Amino acid sequence: MRASSLFPPSLLPPFFLLLCALGLVKGGEVGAVTCGSVLKLLNTRHNVRLHSHEVKYGSGSGQQSVTGVEVSDDANSYWRIRGKIDGACQRGAPVKCGQAVRLTHVNTGKNLHTHHFPSPLSNNQEVSAFGDDGEGDDLDVWTVQCSGSYWGQNDAVRFKHIGTDAFLSVTGEQYGHPIRGQREVHGMHSPNQHNYWKAMEGVFIKPSLDSTKHDEL
Repeated sequence: MRASSLFPPSLLPPFFLLLCALGLVKGGEVGAVTCGSVLKLLNTRHNVRLHSHEVKYGSGSGQQSVTGVEVSDDANSYWRIRGKIDGACQRGAPVKCGQAVRLTHVNTGKNLHTHHFPSPLSNNQEVSAFGDDGEGDDLDVWTVQCSGSYWGQNDAVRFKHIGTDAFLSVTGEQYGHPIRGQREVHGMHSPNQHNYWKAMEGVFIKPSLDSTKHDEL
């Protein structure tokens, strides 16, 4: 898959141009989701993609809101897969089932985050985007729950929050102005059909040829 097919030229971030220059864009074959990859995540029950933007919650934490959107071509739905705060995530390494990760919103540099605030519509647990330039706190860490050894690009997986044991979920509640029609994303404490996610459009990083390197993109 070519990065240029995912973004209009005006929205193509320098990050993706760098990937193309380095030959790190993966195409064609379907394998594991890898550390450093940038992708969209689809909630399989409600058919919406995980999304964020520079719109803050008007209640709860007041942090940057996280929602679900039906459109597939919104550049604000890209997230980068990174290692947990106190550990390295080797670039291009397959993400293991049970591995702790951070999901960093590409366009704003904030991490997927949850905490003990009620969500505005369903009164479940608020999910927000938090931090600056990819650095937040220990409530940005989630484990990937899947079957088998690795998170496959075609697999439906769950994300369980380490700090609160909540699952990243959508149950269908819709916002009004200024984000009319977008769905609430929240945390739920029971695993169910509302918290399955699948990797969709994205740039999947190839494994590094030098196994001694553990830097992140």
